[in-house]
Amino acid sequence: MTNLPTPEPTTQNKPRLIPVTAWPKEHAWPPVGGLRHLIFHEKTNGFDRVVKRVAGRVLIDETAFFQWVEAQNTKADQ
Repeated sequence: MTNLPTPEPTTQNKPRLIPVTAWPKEHAWPPVGGLRHLIFHEKTNGFDRVVKRVAGRVLIDETAFFQWVEAQNTKADQ
């Protein structure tokens, strides 16, 4: 029986989760205050798909954020 190496998980399958306070280091928009506003109203604006809460920290799923932005843009065009 040969020992085959275990494939390492790829980062492509994992969402990139960014703490709200670290968001400005990665992206210029929206500022932290804008994110907090979106998070406060997450149940009514659909932003709940973007927010992840882990051990008391509020994280933003980067991929889901840009999908949410695109969906908002699509709604505005209709």
